[in-house]
Amino acid sequence: TGPMYSECLGTLLRITLSAEYFKDKYLSFSVVDQSGIAWELDEAMASQCGYTVTYSNWSNVEFRASALSCHSRLEEDVFTVTLQIKASHTPDMKNATTHLKSASCHYGPWRPRELLCESNYMEVSVRRNIPQTGKDFIQDEHEDWTLAFPEAKQREASIWQTVFHQPEEKKALLVSDAWSAGYGLNTTDTRVLLRIPYTAPQLQLVEVDLCLQAQGITFAAVRSSTFYKQQWMILVVDTAVACPVDGVDYVNGTIIWTFPKYVQSLSVGVPSFKDVLVEVGVDLHKLSAKEMASRKYVLLNDLNAITMKVPIGAEGGYYKTSVSSGQHGAKYTINLFLEHQWEDNKWGLTKHTVIKTVETPFEHVKLAITNNLNLSGRLMNVTVGTFLPDVELVNLTVEGAPVAVPEAVQHGYLTYEIRYANGSKAYVIQVPFDAPSIKKEYLRADMRAYTLNVTLAFIIHPKSETFAVPVITVSAVNDAVLPSARGFCDRRNLHLIITRGNVDQNWLPFISDWHLTPEAAQKYNYSLRDNSTHLAISVPFLSSHVSYEDFHTSGIKASLHLTLKDGISLANRKDFSVACRFSPSELIQCLPNGTVVITAIKLVGDADLDTSLFVLRDRQCKPSLVTERTATFKFNVNTCGTSRKFDDTAMSYENDVLYYRPGSDTPVYRLKFACWYAIKQTVDVQYESKKNPPPSIKTGFGSLALSLKLFKENSYSEPYQELEYPVVKYLQEALYFEVELLQPKDVRLELNLDNCWATNSQSQDSLPQWPILINGCENSQDSYRTVFHEVNYSLRVRFPQHLKRFEVRMFTFVQGSTLLQE
Repeated sequence: TGPMYSECLGTLLRITLSAEYFKDKYLSFSVVDQSGIAWELDEAMASQCGYTVTYSNWSNVEFRASALSCHSRLEEDVFTVTLQIKASHTPDMKNATTHLKSASCHYGPWRPRELLCESNYMEVSVRRNIPQTGKDFIQDEHEDWTLAFPEAKQREASIWQTVFHQPEEKKALLVSDAWSAGYGLNTTDTRVLLRIPYTAPQLQLVEVDLCLQAQGITFAAVRSSTFYKQQWMILVVDTAVACPVDGVDYVNGTIIWTFPKYVQSLSVGVPSFKDVLVEVGVDLHKLSAKEMASRKYVLLNDLNAITMKVPIGAEGGYYKTSVSSGQHGAKYTINLFLEHQWEDNKWGLTKHTVIKTVETPFEHVKLAITNNLNLSGRLMNVTVGTFLPDVELVNLTVEGAPVAVPEAVQHGYLTYEIRYANGSKAYVIQVPFDAPSIKKEYLRADMRAYTLNVTLAFIIHPKSETFAVPVITVSAVNDAVLPSARGFCDRRNLHLIITRGNVDQNWLPFISDWHLTPEAAQKYNYSLRDNSTHLAISVPFLSSHVSYEDFHTSGIKASLHLTLKDGISLANRKDFSVACRFSPSELIQCLPNGTVVITAIKLVGDADLDTSLFVLRDRQCKPSLVTERTATFKFNVNTCGTSRKFDDTAMSYENDVLYYRPGSDTPVYRLKFACWYAIKQTVDVQYESKKNPPPSIKTGFGSLALSLKLFKENSYSEPYQELEYPVVKYLQEALYFEVELLQPKDVRLELNLDNCWATNSQSQDSLPQWPILINGCENSQDSYRTVFHEVNYSLRVRFPQHLKRFEVRMFTFVQGSTLLQE
């Protein structure tokens, strides 16, 4: 049949366009007249000229033409219509292809009066009888016409006019005025036709009462008379027409269409009538009693009305997709028609044909979302459906961004259709587990949850309605690999190395409630290395985040506890720890000059002790450095209540670190410590007498490792990191420098700075230069002289004599009044 095929259905010609051939194309319809001129159809012209364009059974397009349409060619009992269709992929109809379809239909015999109720217009055609006139006929005067027919005297005499009978008045329209108002008028040798759109101003809504029913059936009705002037007489033709606009009910899953037999506006002056024929059908095809029974249709023909009952969902109709408040659903649609013929003493035989498209109310249809997990292929395989054939998937919203179906594969989404035997279909979405948009979440043990969260956008053909279906599926898969760890210690540090799994990419390291970031680790002088496979942390034995579990002469048991927490909920995911014993000698330094540095530690069971309240025997001696778990004292052996003892070879100094609760003289914490110094020591000395030899330092050569750092504040707690360079400062703003001797770690060495200078480039020998330190002293010619800062012992600074700190004001190099560099 090709892209179009035609059918002759009584007084109608139907041309059906193939949905598959014209899919996704914009269409333009024109009717070609006998002169070859193509008249493009719009809604107004179609209803005026007897054409109807509808969409049937999902996406098929139907064109229907009345036998007496404006451009049909009538030859005896055959009418011919030529249809031109333009199809384009763009709405501007560029590069459109043109299709012509000409079809002829035989019709006959005509009934004296035929009424047609189409979906967009009403049509009445009646037989007209033209009497013969004699050769001696004399035309009457014009005034005689207006006196004989007062309905037409408001207009000049014409050969054709129509008078509309309305309750308040009668209105006469000439042919030209009627056409301008949207009415269709036509005449043949034997018939007069009036076509009225449902939007016509003269249309009235009337209620036709039915016995035993509380509410009548509403009809759109027009009462009109058409005047035709033929030589010595005017012929008056009754062109009244009425079509039902309701009469459909839905009861217990059944469509009930009730059609009254007697409509007053069609039966003026008719005392009685007799049924001749009642036929019904679907899609303009009449059904036999056997066919109706097989479809469970029921036809009732009683005295006053014709009733047709059709089960919702029965053969002959179809479901089409619908949307209500954004929800997906369906409506059942069936194109019924009824043909009623009756006889009366005024018209003889009347045929009334009614085309009635019935659409049931919206019914929500729940869509099934099925996740058929493909573990071997590591694919999420989701089926969404079922849908009717009029639905098409157009895009997916992935991570908040809409993606057209052809482009979705670039985001890891493969989509395809599944078609079923009954014409319905479903859509399948396949996504790899490792697609960026798939959310992965650790559940428990070795189980991970994969979450697909995508919104599917659909379009409904042919009306282009849209709706969206959110698809959220969660799949639990036993493929979780948890992180593991190993720990060890050296003489001064605790080390923990964590091997990453596949679930902890967003887990954060915490020590207690302290988030361990690179910046935080730097602040406490911890070593932290983190990459995609390992997390390694090294913490000094004496630090704020080490727990001390017990203390014996054999050693101090210290432990480091690290927890990985969920990056969003901060829920604990995995705990790790390392514990080692350290020598008690790590807590004390006995310096040759009689200075003692002792660090007291708070054990796990002493959580309520305030380390800032630790004291020595002399309670006036308080710690010089305090952390949450340690208190460090620095004092001379001859102070703070230190006792001294002698034996044959050594002299010892003893003291205690104590903690007293308020109001008590009994300590609840005691840490005893002692320093021993040798009394007798034999040293071989070679002595040569010289007169007052001047003091001197012998110059030598060796390998020294030094570092120069720039700090943010004069507390020297946070240096600038490599990524923060270059550092921007304003003129005269303070710069805090620290120079440290890194190697060798010899307590007998002391770092002294000789010369320090600034250059205009990274080369230390480039010019110009400006001296900051000269022979270990500030530059006396500098307007803002260098300031030295004292270096004290701390957890970070074990050997103060190995560091020098100084402050310089920001300056720039100039030549004359010109800056050499900004």
